[in-house]
Amino acid sequence: MYNPSQLLPFYTTAPQSNVVHHHHRSIKHSYTAAFISKPLKPKLVIPTKRLITSSVCSPLPKSQSNSTPTQQQQKCLQILLESARPFLRGDLESIDAKLPSLVAVLRSAGTGECWHKYGTFLEHLLGTYRILKLWKSPDSISLCGLFHSAYSNAYINLAIFDATTDRDAVCSHVGTAAERLIHLFCVVPRQTLIHDDLLFHYTDSELVEHLRASAVSVRNAKERGVFDENEGWRKKLESVVPADGVIVKHIKTGEDVLVSRRLVAVFLMMTIADFSEQFFGFQDVLVENSNGRLEFTGNNVAASLWPGDGKPGLWMNSLSRMGAIYSLIVSAEEIFLEKRRRDQRSGEVAVPKADRDEEIDLVIPPVFEGCTRILDADKQITARDMYWEAVNRTDGSERAEELLVGCIEKNPFVGEPHVVLAQVYLSSGRFEEAERQAVKGLTLLLEWGSPWDKRTSWEGWIAWARVLLTKSKERSWPQTSWGILNLGLLGSN
Repeated sequence: MYNPSQLLPFYTTAPQSNVVHHHHRSIKHSYTAAFISKPLKPKLVIPTKRLITSSVCSPLPKSQSNSTPTQQQQKCLQILLESARPFLRGDLESIDAKLPSLVAVLRSAGTGECWHKYGTFLEHLLGTYRILKLWKSPDSISLCGLFHSAYSNAYINLAIFDATTDRDAVCSHVGTAAERLIHLFCVVPRQTLIHDDLLFHYTDSELVEHLRASAVSVRNAKERGVFDENEGWRKKLESVVPADGVIVKHIKTGEDVLVSRRLVAVFLMMTIADFSEQFFGFQDVLVENSNGRLEFTGNNVAASLWPGDGKPGLWMNSLSRMGAIYSLIVSAEEIFLEKRRRDQRSGEVAVPKADRDEEIDLVIPPVFEGCTRILDADKQITARDMYWEAVNRTDGSERAEELLVGCIEKNPFVGEPHVVLAQVYLSSGRFEEAERQAVKGLTLLLEWGSPWDKRTSWEGWIAWARVLLTKSKERSWPQTSWGILNLGLLGSN
């Protein structure tokens, strides 16, 4: 007999050479503990190549929505698992030979003792690094994620190094390129740069249209040599973030700071990783994010009792918009570099007016289907509420299934609803449907590198989803509570 209370682990208390499209797209203390375990296997190198989107995990057509996963989807999942396995096993040295010593530096600075949103500061730094590394970001960007608040920044006052005296020391740990990014990330007014000067200048519908138009422009540039600077999307982007970058004010000294367009893109991507790692329902109550657009307009201090009810946060509309603008910048950079190459071949060499940071690769994160989709704010809210009702029900599987299917239709970009739905299907003996949902949920969780439902850790979600996938392939599911409690998984499946 199906028992909805078995929805574990839920509980009600809470090519261009510089433009790279790679082909795949707690409770947190368990993650920190994993980062001090011994290495288990050699470093894994996942080859990449340029594709139109960043993921080979294409969604199935609706006519095949209940079929078993395709070979391509299974292959994609294995690639993602291999990439994530060093993190799941705490195999620090295989991720980066310097990582054990870098974690020791952060730990010795007391980051494991500092509160940070949904855990400790150390957990947040490690989680942000993991996300950026799984997205195949360049080492300088991933290391910037690991030390991204080292000098404190516009959002948090947790300086573990003094920017006036310790920059050489930080440089000795992470290298010159990464330290420069860390320092810039800590001194730019990120709320102004990302939200006031970018996000709030675009509507959702405008971003959708500009994403379509930019894809056409890139094709025209590369295939036909057509470069139209008067296209609407290019003029709008140039008005908010010109090709030569933007001037912002240093948050501490008030001095002018030049941020190149590529660095604006990097900071957008890092903010997506940063926010997705830490945001949940607590912040929604605190900043009164009732409309789901994360505009930071409220100050509901009295009612914001941490950690709140643990409900998933309403941050995905905002992050999907960041991803869209990131994609627009990547497209603009592709066109810029293509035109310059053609000009050089014809002998017309234009000298850039400023340092454009062209040595920094721009990778496309796999989330939101390669940063090409906008999640409507209202649909985000409805989907979250349907999910929350489903995982807190104590009666009947039919209603839980209906809610979860509805949630996925409105927000197809997170993995947890698929994972829960897989368990519903397993409990009903619908093994093929369960397998498909487990594959999809596990894929999305691996692509994000952090949980949407933060009542348990990313590693916990991955482990549970893999159990469900294994049982769906075995075409079996426990019918007793002891059977559920004895579930587990060892090995590399």
